Amino acid sequence: MDKFIWPEPQIQSAFSIATAGYPFIIATAFTTLIFALLGIKSLAIFGLLLTFFVCFFFRDPDRLIPKDEHVIVSPADGRILCANIEEKNPYIEGSCYKISIFMSVFNVHVNRIPYSGTVTSIHYFPGKFFNASFDKASIDNEKNAIIIETSDGKKMAVVQIAGLIARRILCKLQQSDSVIRGQRFGMICFGSRLDVYLPLFTKIHVSPGDKVNAGTSILGYYK
Repeated sequence: MDKFIWPEPQIQSAFSIATAGYPFIIATAFTTLIFALLGIKSLAIFGLLLTFFVCFFFRDPDRLIPKDEHVIVSPADGRILCANIEEKNPYIEGSCYKISIFMSVFNVHVNRIPYSGTVTSIHYFPGKFFNASFDKASIDNEKNAIIIETSDGKKMAVVQIAGLIARRILCKLQQSDSVIRGQRFGMICFGSRLDVYLPLFTKIHVSPGDKVNAGTSILGYYK
């Protein structure tokens, strides 16, 4: 029996790029072409390297997700900063687990749904742009919180947080949308952080320092 499934139709491309990346790629490629036509070799080479990097940053690979319906998957690629109990938070009532994931500019930045359910609300908070690896980024930085209610009425939250370089949070979800585990829902441009708030009865499967991949890595088990 298969242990993994595709959450969405596969992209028919050897190197898929997120739609949000095309304006950046076109801009850097066009600038590179101008420098090349003007004969400014050093800037043309720099522009070419920058274009390759932007393509690399906006890569959007397909991901297989665990088939077990109790699994909560990581919403982002990156490194676990913390996985602890929070007594209070602005998103769901009562104590819960908070798992923070730091995404460097070298990680895939497409975000995915950690667990199936219904989007009950989305809250945008304007803020500052501290380094996303700092704890105060969860409180002070610009952020977008998605509240998901499971089929049995429990709530969890996924919070996209802008970082020092990241200045654009993208989220295509709307209130009342039905979402499935591993589904793409947005991204944050150029380095950032995601916080996940889970019910206390969740069996946590990660520790600080662990590296995770969106959709495939297991954060915990919803029991």
